[in-house]
Amino acid sequence: MADESFSRESVLAGIFSVVFLFVVWYRKRDPLLDAIPTVGFSDPILSYFSALRYNLDSKRVIDEGCAKYKPGVFKVATFRRWTVLVTSHEHVEDMRGAPDDVLSFVIPASEVIQIDHTINLLVKDDEYHAHVVRTKLTRNIQNTFGDVYDEIVTSLDELMPVSGDNWVKVPIMEIVQKAICRITNRVFVGLPLCRDPEYQKLNLEFATRVMTIATILIFFPEPLKPFVTRMLSNLPAQFRKEVEFLRPMVEERFARLDELGDEWEDRPNDFLMWLMSEAQGPERSLEGLARRMMLVNFASIHSTSLTTMKALYRLIAHPEYVEGLRQDVEAAVAEEGWTKAGMDKMLKVDSFLRESQRLQGMGLLSLSRVTLKPFTFSNGLTIPAGVNVAVAVQATHEDQETYAKPKDFDGFRFAKLREVDHDATMGKYQTVSTSPEHLPFGHGRHACPGRFFAVNEIKTLLATIVTRYDLKFEDGKGMPPEICFASALIPRSVDVMVRKRQK
Repeated sequence: MADESFSRESVLAGIFSVVFLFVVWYRKRDPLLDAIPTVGFSDPILSYFSALRYNLDSKRVIDEGCAKYKPGVFKVATFRRWTVLVTSHEHVEDMRGAPDDVLSFVIPASEVIQIDHTINLLVKDDEYHAHVVRTKLTRNIQNTFGDVYDEIVTSLDELMPVSGDNWVKVPIMEIVQKAICRITNRVFVGLPLCRDPEYQKLNLEFATRVMTIATILIFFPEPLKPFVTRMLSNLPAQFRKEVEFLRPMVEERFARLDELGDEWEDRPNDFLMWLMSEAQGPERSLEGLARRMMLVNFASIHSTSLTTMKALYRLIAHPEYVEGLRQDVEAAVAEEGWTKAGMDKMLKVDSFLRESQRLQGMGLLSLSRVTLKPFTFSNGLTIPAGVNVAVAVQATHEDQETYAKPKDFDGFRFAKLREVDHDATMGKYQTVSTSPEHLPFGHGRHACPGRFFAVNEIKTLLATIVTRYDLKFEDGKGMPPEICFASALIPRSVDVMVRKRQK
């Protein structure tokens, strides 16, 4: 028994020693990193306590760093690697111009959703869907606008069945998520599938499950992640359901393509068809297309719903903007109708959304990259390889040199800037425009390719809601505080009061 006890203790001691040595090696000291100030512990072991604090209280950690070190840089510990945060416009421009073999966009983007363990594309380095988003989806915004608007009106009528002047309590986040799912899939797969309740449920549950699993996997080493994913998720079953939903459409369309080829003139004008036209090799299979569709659905539903909710909460919290927004929408619609051209003339709606994003974007960081080689900023500071580098969004979005009263919400801030800035004709103050001062969609060649479609969708939904409904928080309640985990900022789900607009 003593020998067995001694043996167990020896094994445990050995395991502890290996883990200890791995941790020390993984967070090994680097003179280039040591030169960068730290918020929290710099010690290889104690830094893991700082990583835990960052995951649970990242906003406070980043606020502390910005207060101490802006316009410089500082670093924070995360469980995966050190993250260096930059705070000036010059840093942003340096990062924007860096080649992909020095600053990787793909690695951190994949890690956020743990794509190799959640979506697991058949051809991992083939990003043809992004090309389809950047080209065909964007170019067809005008052509698909009628479908988008029709789906917005239909979904709101079904999801918010209010009448008369009675206030009704509704779960607004759930309504927005379902509406965004339907509206997006009206363009992705068309009628009638976009309105199928089971198809909507599949895509909404998948979006939630991917983020849940990805968040859990952060805390596990790479070798254990496949096991954890199988234990905690039913993602394979969801993929099989997606395949069965798409099978009739895909098989019929491939048959028509084989029969008619380029002479098929009345082919569907939706995202699935665009993918089928561009996919190559294994990605052109039913399973490959299904995984791509779930990926783009996840990206669209997750980010678009959260951005819409934050703008809606701002609208309800600031009723003083409602009349101005209604006038803006009604003037544009009177001139252009409910069209893409009409949306382009709704300058106050666009300004309101951009200002909402400025103060409450998707997260606390932007331009997240991983250094594949040492990277030197224009001021001479060098970041070693194997480190996260990102922009602390607050430092640029609340910069006093850029914005008057930067911490205050001014819904028409950018509409007013358009009126006085004669250089704004190219759209520098539009929601879709990126710059070192405005980073919700990133900046440079890796800026979100779907932002043009998403912004058009959100603006049309907001414009429809503001002209058709009155909204308010329940008595005694105000704008709910956000949930902050790691660098993500997630709006809380609360019920709001809604009624038909009283004229």
